[in-house]
Amino acid sequence: MLQVKTANGKTRQVDIQKDNILLDGAPFSWDISPIGPGTYHIIKDSKSYTAEVVSADYQAKTFTFKINGITQTISVKDRFDLLLDKLGMSDANAQKVNDVKAPMPGLILAIKVQPGQEVKKGDPLMILEAMKMENILKSPGDGVVKEVKVQERQNVEKNQVLILF
Repeated sequence: MLQVKTANGKTRQVDIQKDNILLDGAPFSWDISPIGPGTYHIIKDSKSYTAEVVSADYQAKTFTFKINGITQTISVKDRFDLLLDKLGMSDANAQKVNDVKAPMPGLILAIKVQPGQEVKKGDPLMILEAMKMENILKSPGDGVVKEVKVQERQNVEKNQVLILF
């Protein structure tokens, strides 16, 4: 079962079975034919629709369609997402950053951030030299730098806290 939230805030239950589709518990019958890449012709209740997939974010499970020229965005939750919501763990996929630790002993060559700076996942934080190689330490998630615990040219040990978020 899927829970689909439309752009206008309506939530619908979609149950895909072997031979049919149920929409909010009632059979949903339609005729759909592809007419090009990402474009479909749909007939539902004797009405004709042209649907185009504008964008699809499979990770966030959001999809944008253009149906007869009108853009609609929907979000979809499967049974696992619904279970996580029920258990109060709906943001379990969101990576929360508390700190960044040194992955190995080395020397801090450069610090690319400062306290109060907002960083996104993958942004470079600092450069750590270890075994004569420069390693760029990147942010594991989104956050705001609270404190930089080290200075340039400082030696660090493995698992030493470098940055607090």
